[in-house]
Amino acid sequence: MQLKRVVVTGLGALTPIGNNIQEYWNALISGKSGAAPITYYDTEKHKTKFACEVKNFNIEDFMDRKEARRMDKFAQYAVAASEEAIKDAGLTDTNVDKERVGVIWGAGIGGLETFQEEVLSYAKGDGTPRFNPFFIPKMIADIAPAHISMRNGYMGPNYTTVSACASSANALIDAFNYIRLGMCDVIISGGSEAAVTIAGMGGFNSMQALSTRNDSPETASRPFDANRDGFVLGEGAGALVLEEYEHAKARGAKIYCEVGGGGMSSDAYHLTAPHPEGIGVIAVMKNTLRDAGMQPEEVDHINTHGTSTPLGDVAELKAISHVFGAHAKNININSTKSMTGHLLGAAGAIEAIASVLSIQHGIVPPTINHETADENINPELNLTLNVAQKRDVKVAMSNTFGFGGHNACVLFKKIEE
Repeated sequence: MQLKRVVVTGLGALTPIGNNIQEYWNALISGKSGAAPITYYDTEKHKTKFACEVKNFNIEDFMDRKEARRMDKFAQYAVAASEEAIKDAGLTDTNVDKERVGVIWGAGIGGLETFQEEVLSYAKGDGTPRFNPFFIPKMIADIAPAHISMRNGYMGPNYTTVSACASSANALIDAFNYIRLGMCDVIISGGSEAAVTIAGMGGFNSMQALSTRNDSPETASRPFDANRDGFVLGEGAGALVLEEYEHAKARGAKIYCEVGGGGMSSDAYHLTAPHPEGIGVIAVMKNTLRDAGMQPEEVDHINTHGTSTPLGDVAELKAISHVFGAHAKNININSTKSMTGHLLGAAGAIEAIASVLSIQHGIVPPTINHETADENINPELNLTLNVAQKRDVKVAMSNTFGFGGHNACVLFKKIEE
């Protein structure tokens, strides 16, 4: 069976540094931080008092208030990003067969804010189980792609992938596979998350996973820096329209790039910590290159998972040096989490978008906030520190890893007609 080619024809983003693709890209290449003091609740008793919140977002730009009240914020974000991507791709009621258009979405947590609100409300009562009838439909992680599907009448495969912070990268790989196997023409894929809540921040703080740099939030996310002290929690959504190449050509679609391959692996090591030698990361990148039929020397750019944690950053860069050998120093490596923070289940999607845009524009966004070299990191690696770098990016890889040892990697390449 001949596998079909898969391309990217639409993008949509709602991030802490921009509420659409153009704003997001402009902020990335200018090195803008999205971190600031939390505005959603009183942080007085919290260890970490800042996060990368979405700013100036109004859901009523997309739907009426009544409909919005039936959605958790993570689903609202999904609808907003997907609508931009669908419009960008030029999908209409007449140029696609809706039975062959799917929605495969990623979310690591789902409706955490809804769960928190309902449980706190119940705890304040007399024990009578009074819950909002939309409690469960708002909370469940699969509801985001359901809303996208219902709003657009897309009747193809529809589900959510859950693999912690690798969730939306796994969604993209699933979408890629469905299309190249001929099961769909188009799939809206990506991920969304809205975990900047009392429970979300408190839970990650209890694990000592978050930065506590409260005196300087905008510099707290500092991947690869010797003084990094944890990740900065972010929120938002990213959406990509993946489409079969001949289908896209037939309807005259704009094509950003081709999806070259995808890989997955498991660390099989620890609940939250990466293997110190990055063996799972080595495996996932090798699997991706094998799937794409490419050699390590062909890769120009890697958008790393790079969360700004002491263990994770070192393990990932060790893995890159292992897989790419002498070529590793020729690769533009970066971590856009230095600007967006860590969007958990949506991280893979917004970082995949950054990789796609690097190919399109020939610019690699910087890893900001780097001040002090880490003696455990190979100084020959080009970590694209603090300033964006122009580069003809023909092949870009995007790494995403999740608690539980879930590893996913997606490879994008310039389209060859």
